[in-house]
Amino acid sequence: MNKLVQFVKESYAELRKVIWPGRDDVVSSVKVVIISTVMVAAVLGLIDVLLLFGIRLAF
Repeated sequence: MNKLVQFVKESYAELRKVIWPGRDDVVSSVKVVIISTVMVAAVLGLIDVLLLFGIRLAF
């Protein structure tokens, strides 16, 4: 039980050291992730369409 209490105390102490991001940082990071996801999806969709077109021409 002592180890558990010590673990919780140390975990709490470490969490107090963390510098949490502000709202602006989180919002800008989310925008980057959404834009990147849309761009990758568009590129993969284009590749898929081109491959499908090429396969239909071949057969």
